[in-house]
Amino acid sequence: MAKGTRKTARSATGEGPAKPPARAEGGAVTLAEARALAAAARPSAQAGPAAVAPAQATPPAEVALARRDAARRREADIQRRRREYADTMRIMKARGARAPRPAQAEAFAPLQVLAEGDSWFDYPPLARGGLIPRLADRLGVPILNLAKAGDEVRYMLGVEQRERLARELRNGCEAGGPWDVLLFSGGGNDVVDEPLALWLRDFVPGVPARDHVHAKRYAAALALVRAGYEDLIGLRDRLSPDTVLVFHAYDFAIPDGRGVCGGLMGPWLRPAFRLRGFPLDPPTEAAAAVRVMLEEFASMLEGLARRRKVVVINGQGTLAPSKEGWHNELHPSADGFNAFVELFHARIRELFPDRVT
Repeated sequence: MAKGTRKTARSATGEGPAKPPARAEGGAVTLAEARALAAAARPSAQAGPAAVAPAQATPPAEVALARRDAARRREADIQRRRREYADTMRIMKARGARAPRPAQAEAFAPLQVLAEGDSWFDYPPLARGGLIPRLADRLGVPILNLAKAGDEVRYMLGVEQRERLARELRNGCEAGGPWDVLLFSGGGNDVVDEPLALWLRDFVPGVPARDHVHAKRYAAALALVRAGYEDLIGLRDRLSPDTVLVFHAYDFAIPDGRGVCGGLMGPWLRPAFRLRGFPLDPPTEAAAAVRVMLEEFASMLEGLARRRKVVVINGQGTLAPSKEGWHNELHPSADGFNAFVELFHARIRELFPDRVT
């Protein structure tokens, strides 16, 4: 075709240009036509108070600033914890530590304990902060707690938090000397909440609880968690080989739909079971599936306990399987945390009989 000329479409009879096909109302439309029809059907922006302004997306710069601000607050909180810990431990090391009861107990060299983990170690003040503040009172020594509610193993052993843990292990306690114990709590957040639906199968009445768990998928999720634990052991071996690692298994959580902070957080279990068609009043079958998954988690941890200076506290079965034992779906009640503290205290006392009263 010569440049500057245009070929005109012809009708099927060859007589004159082709016309757009007639379209009955409700017939097929193109994307552009559909958009035009939809726009025409919308109320005018000037139609009065019924008109709603379109939602505005948050600018990326604002999102970035909010994340940076949250990171700064988190770092400031960690530095505050470090200062308070170091100041307290220096005094105790200089003067000797003494248990609050009995009043005339002999002085002992204070144990130097570091903690990293999730909300079992960093719970809201309504439960006195969960396990770590209670354990510090029970041991009679401060604990440097780096834990953060909601944290996952893949992040704790990712880049940023791994580097912080490495510095702690390499440099030791700020009051002098290596860390005696590193308490670590992680893995629960990696497998609950939204991803939980992936580890479950649709409910079938009469099927054993184990068959309601998608074995291959859940094994893959646990493998990622195990990789984090293995890397933590490797860090300890290289940087602070005499530090004892203490891990723990979670008790058998109940998918009863209770969250925390007035419903702002959670539930973390019940929605996935509802999606998969489990009966939830009462949540007997769902609780049985949770038990299967947590027993496998505990078995994974116990396999790591064969390593040098690695201790696993398996407290499964400690808490009452009722609302009295649990503050919500994932966290023990005040009495429940106290019961776990006794397990930790007894095991650490076995490890350091001369330094734990």
